[in-house]
Amino acid sequence: MSIPPPPGPQLPQDPQGPHGRYPAPQAQGPYGAQGPYGAAGPYGPHPSYGGWGPYPPPGLPPVNGAAIAALVLGILCFLPGVGLVLGLIALRQIKRKGERGKGMAIGGAVLSAVGLALLALSLSTGAVSAFWEGFKEGARENVIVSPDKGECFDAPDGSLEGETYDVEVVPCSGEHDGEVFATVTLPGGTFPGDDRVTKFADDRCYALAGAYAMDSWALPDHVDVYYLTPTRETWSLGDREITCLFGNTDGKGSLTGSLRNDGTTLDADQMAFLEAALAIDAAMVEEPEAFPEEDLAANRAWAQDMHDALAEQGAALEARTWPAGAEQPVAALAEELASARADWAKAAAAGDADTFYVHYDEGYGFHDGPATVTAREALGLDTTPPDGASGETAPEADV
Repeated sequence: MSIPPPPGPQLPQDPQGPHGRYPAPQAQGPYGAQGPYGAAGPYGPHPSYGGWGPYPPPGLPPVNGAAIAALVLGILCFLPGVGLVLGLIALRQIKRKGERGKGMAIGGAVLSAVGLALLALSLSTGAVSAFWEGFKEGARENVIVSPDKGECFDAPDGSLEGETYDVEVVPCSGEHDGEVFATVTLPGGTFPGDDRVTKFADDRCYALAGAYAMDSWALPDHVDVYYLTPTRETWSLGDREITCLFGNTDGKGSLTGSLRNDGTTLDADQMAFLEAALAIDAAMVEEPEAFPEEDLAANRAWAQDMHDALAEQGAALEARTWPAGAEQPVAALAEELASARADWAKAAAAGDADTFYVHYDEGYGFHDGPATVTAREALGLDTTPPDGASGETAPEADV
């Protein structure tokens, strides 16, 4: 299907105010865009991949509705006679209209025919009941295929837009269409509707992306967040899982190699550094939508939160024993955070919008600067800020 998600957190406004205010880059702290990922996060504006949705991708004919109904009835073994008839009708319609779904129509008709045969047999004996239950369960598992966290896959048509009832799990080391970074199970009950499922998927997937790819500086610029979601039809088969994944920004290009960088791939020092970054990012993305001249109190309260986050994480960086080669670079970064913290304290106490802007601008001086790049290099992390970040390139290493 192709169900565009509702937009994520709003993009920052254009620079405004007497001091050329530039709002906080979304999910970007002193270590890059590593915080909660909104639609304007390190992956850019993101289309969604509603993997089980009802709408065909652009340029492809629609799936025949009778074919879907025949497949569902065949799998559930509900009204097998109706499923058989619908399958035959679907085949005629597909041939006449050029629609997709021939495989589903044939599968539904075959399953319904088997159901009719077994139903007739069950009238004279109950020996087939156990077999039939196992057959139906296997059919359900084969129809709803969802890869697990850390797995990579190829979509049938190579596109992350449109509908699919199957994907092929492939090694992440080679080319692939998508890489799963999280799965979320929806509560049971009646189907909540496409809009609510999409909104839930959008919120949860962007929030979980940073836990799988903690160092967003290491993510290529062509990476987007997508997701697979249940539809009304698959919901009736027991599908409750949302699959969050990374894919190419154009929805059709491939990725090569795993994007995972978390506790399974990072060492303890890298993890400590990035966890501090995530905490600062979490405060940064809470910047009020209203400008200081519109709501000074809200902006002052947020500036205090920034001060507190920098104080806590700066202290954490100073307290840790770092490897010999990283000790001095991380200490220099901690000093820079302390200087920025003082400006955020002044912004939190500003009596007017103009004063707030002055210290706001100064407070962002730490963001993705040379000290951040040098500390990252010493810890073996990526040193190229994400596209659009304000950092400078890494200094040349001494030979």
